[in-house]
Amino acid sequence: MNQRRVYDAIIIGSGIAGLNAAHAFDKNKDVLIICKENSWDCNTFYAQGGVAVAVDEKDIPSHIADTLSAGAGLCDEKAVEILCREGRDEVADLIARGMEFDKDEKGEILYTKEAAHSRNRIIHAGGDATGREIHHFLMRENPHQLLYHSTVIDLLIDGAFCHGVRIYNEIDKQCRNYYAKSVIIASGGIGALYAYHTNSKTISAEMQGIALEHGIALRDMEMTQFHPTVFIHNKGARKQLLTEALRGEGATIVDENGYRFLFDYDERGELSPRSVVSKAIFDYKAKTGQKVYLDFQNFDDAFFKERFPTIYFNMKDVGYNLPHDRVPISPAFHYMMGGIKTDLNGKIPGFENLYAIGEVASTRVHGANRLASNSLLEGLVFSKRAVRDILERGVYFKLKTFEEKCDDLIKEGDHQRKDLLREIMWNDVSIVRTQEGLAEALGKIETHLRENIGKLLRLRLLVSKEIVKSAMLRKESLGAHTITSSDS
Repeated sequence: MNQRRVYDAIIIGSGIAGLNAAHAFDKNKDVLIICKENSWDCNTFYAQGGVAVAVDEKDIPSHIADTLSAGAGLCDEKAVEILCREGRDEVADLIARGMEFDKDEKGEILYTKEAAHSRNRIIHAGGDATGREIHHFLMRENPHQLLYHSTVIDLLIDGAFCHGVRIYNEIDKQCRNYYAKSVIIASGGIGALYAYHTNSKTISAEMQGIALEHGIALRDMEMTQFHPTVFIHNKGARKQLLTEALRGEGATIVDENGYRFLFDYDERGELSPRSVVSKAIFDYKAKTGQKVYLDFQNFDDAFFKERFPTIYFNMKDVGYNLPHDRVPISPAFHYMMGGIKTDLNGKIPGFENLYAIGEVASTRVHGANRLASNSLLEGLVFSKRAVRDILERGVYFKLKTFEEKCDDLIKEGDHQRKDLLREIMWNDVSIVRTQEGLAEALGKIETHLRENIGKLLRLRLLVSKEIVKSAMLRKESLGAHTITSSDS
């Protein structure tokens, strides 16, 4: 039992939000960071594009406007203002702490452009390895304890207080309770619910499911973003992302004949918002039966290898010589705009000491469609706000200990049911939805929930059901949510 030790804070997740929150606590604080597998098994590590940040004070209103426009009217305007204004300070702080972003020959930080941004304002590191470089940096400066190979299987909740977490350790196959004065959920999104996704293999929606079990509100769960340019023919569930920055710097989307059909759907072509591009590819392939490619003919060899080294070598490993070869692409699930409902400090309503930050949370900063490269910025900004709120509130309570029970986490047949769920979500709850398809998906999910299944699968099913129900309730298309009649 671990009830004799009470941490100042437990942080669930080791992506940018979790690690930056850990840094915001004094190194003398007793903080535990829980990693489902290894610390790098998170979406931050795989983020390619960069960090969106206003170039100067004059650019802040424009960054706000671009974010609100992409969010299609569902954003919380105050949250967006916080992101864009405080984002400049948080990026400056990260740089002052020693994080290095790519620079030109004069030593000036390089800015690039991505879809739906009105100007160049994306900073990057290691070419197309921004997330990995930031993760390495945050890990190097982290002074706090990390607990590896540990899946959180429950929150220890009593009334308005979360006393800690229950974990299952994959190494010794044991369940344990860990206690804390505050708990911060920074576990990421829901990628593993879909057959095609760009997320780390650890991103499986457990924490959203645990929230549902405890009556904690989820919000805007129908707002699932699909990245338009993904190579899906590699093995494994996580597919090879081809960053938006490629299109920002000259890559084009073409059909088998080299035709740039995106302009038939939106005058911005390749620089249209992600939802527009994904739906255009989906529609064009359905209407014409043609394959769709990402074309790199506007790049020369030296520049491409220096600017996009990760993509160059990853695609070389599967037989493509970039920038000379075209790459077949498909949309794939990428990011969840909805999540656990929080206030603008990440605090979950109804609780004194429970917080959610990053992709797992819903502050409505992204609205109905996240603006490219705003996610890493969100992790920096709202992690700092959450820790500041914890320290200012100074909540103390009498600890309650809980039984260290271990539910049946996995039962026979769960693996096959998990794969069936991923197909259900991809076929009926993805880029274009119909009420008929959603109803069919809901029926299948409810059937699985009535079966003799383990807890981990049940959590996935609960979150999937919430996504479907939210999609059925929003009967008009908005942002990333497109719903149509089955015969259209």
